[in-house]
Amino acid sequence: MRKLVAIAVLLFVSVQYSIAQDKTLFSKEQFIKGGDTLSYRMLLPENFDPQKQYPVLFFLHGAGERGNDNEVQLVHGSKLFLNSENRKNFPAIIIFPQCPQGDFWANVKFGDGKSTERFSFQKGAKPNKSMSMLMALVAKMKSEKFTDNDRFYVGGLSMGAMGTFEILRRKPNLFASAFAICGGDHVENVKKYKHMPLWVFHGAKDNVVPIQKSEIVVNELKRLGSEVKFSVYPDANHNSWDAAFAEPDFLSWIFSFRR
Repeated sequence: MRKLVAIAVLLFVSVQYSIAQDKTLFSKEQFIKGGDTLSYRMLLPENFDPQKQYPVLFFLHGAGERGNDNEVQLVHGSKLFLNSENRKNFPAIIIFPQCPQGDFWANVKFGDGKSTERFSFQKGAKPNKSMSMLMALVAKMKSEKFTDNDRFYVGGLSMGAMGTFEILRRKPNLFASAFAICGGDHVENVKKYKHMPLWVFHGAKDNVVPIQKSEIVVNELKRLGSEVKFSVYPDANHNSWDAAFAEPDFLSWIFSFRR
């Protein structure tokens, strides 16, 4: 009898875990403006009520998740927002846009392999098509009656962290807080988002985006008087997002701010 009960419990837990991690809960959406399309996945809060207003969080993926399948951008981060406890404690609209192959969230030039400088962040300059579309999507969500305009958030990893810094400087008054995992920016752009509650993460052994790229941003923010949070993981390589997502106050910190 005890064995049957134990099996039943294990089956129940397994089913509940599968439901909690079901990526199909992220609906497939497309934002169209002019002749351009930005695909995105959207997770609504449990028991969504269009008469209520909800926070909105935009998650920007890395370079490896670019494409047009509207699927692969969920590889990193989606499980965090599908977790049943997180959905209960932080009811919010979660949006994972997908950058097309060949484009970038941030206006950054990549090295040709002939020098040690892998990333060259631009000062100013016009936004890429994907960033323009992302900003338009944010504006569209701001116009919805069911979104809380004082509680919009943005963050991302790698290329998505670079895009996070970029959208913060281009639209400094849109978001209540932000996070950036293993990214970087031009030092001259940093002053545009010095007021933003920001949590930066990086692995000390990152051999894709060197930790110095985050340090440049953090050091400049501190010089400008910002109280930026900076978490460095001594043994982490490029996948420092695993450690970042495991921070016990990761979501509570993000959602604690209002604009």
